[in-house]
Amino acid sequence: MPAQPTHRRHLLAGLASFAAAQRGFRAAKAQGTWTPTRPLRLIVPFAAGGSADQTARMLAEPLAAALGQPVVVENRPGGGATLGAQVVARAAPDGLTLLYGTPGPQIINPHLMRSVPYDPERDFAPVVGVKRAPNLLCVHPSVAARSVPELITLAKARPGSVAFASSGVGSSSHLAGEMLKHMAGVELLHVPYRGTGPATTELLSGNVQMAIDTLSILLPHARNGALRALAVSTPQRSPLAPELPAIADTLPGFDAAPFNYIAAPAGTSPAAIARLNAAVNAILADPAFRRRMEELGEEPAGGTPEELAETIRAESKRWKAVITTAGIKAE
Repeated sequence: MPAQPTHRRHLLAGLASFAAAQRGFRAAKAQGTWTPTRPLRLIVPFAAGGSADQTARMLAEPLAAALGQPVVVENRPGGGATLGAQVVARAAPDGLTLLYGTPGPQIINPHLMRSVPYDPERDFAPVVGVKRAPNLLCVHPSVAARSVPELITLAKARPGSVAFASSGVGSSSHLAGEMLKHMAGVELLHVPYRGTGPATTELLSGNVQMAIDTLSILLPHARNGALRALAVSTPQRSPLAPELPAIADTLPGFDAAPFNYIAAPAGTSPAAIARLNAAVNAILADPAFRRRMEELGEEPAGGTPEELAETIRAESKRWKAVITTAGIKAE
């Protein structure tokens, strides 16, 4: 199926975010108003400098302007993102302490770890989706495959001969590779590294043959010929690389794009949730803010708290199946 023109995709996405913001404003009006009286804390469960931290800091400034109070980004790394999530789970449900959520705390860690220090479902209240960050399936130029079907054929003909790099056990790049293995019925060799940077270096050197990792990092190497891009990990083509097909075009249902969102402690008032939701949706609908996100290889999300809750449930179910089938355990 041909891709929609990029500008049309952007327009439709912007209209969807605007519509969600309007729903949030109406909900806030119906449930009463909420105005923060002290600065807000946006907890990022990772060290400063990563993708989640970068997006959280981009969001904090316009969110502060919308709410009339400073929004302080607070990095709480450790425990595979569980320590930061625990801070939010135990915080007062006053709307002033928020989690910048990545797949780890509620979606992946409960299935990857023996236990987590909170209830991933009952201890959080969904607020709003922030972004999807598509991954890119790339191979080293020495690999003969020029498409996903050709890669699958190659892997089936020579089981175990294709090694894929990841940024660590349980990372989105690891789970995407495991999903590909399972859905395609092929044997791939997983080689974990400590981060996307080292994994990309090894892929560029040809020490591993493929990776499904951060689009914004891999795409420049593909466009200069150092790597060969085969497909994106989103269910449809991405406006960030409209020339590339989706893996799902070959493996229907394939979806491995990390999802980021904002959650509050359980028990936070509906009025606070609605006000926060409307504010973030309005920011995500702003064309200038959307352009900044897209320049980082991110697709703005948005939507209602109910839509976010359903997304978290669906993502948790999908990754539980992958983790269980592959027998993955946290290191």
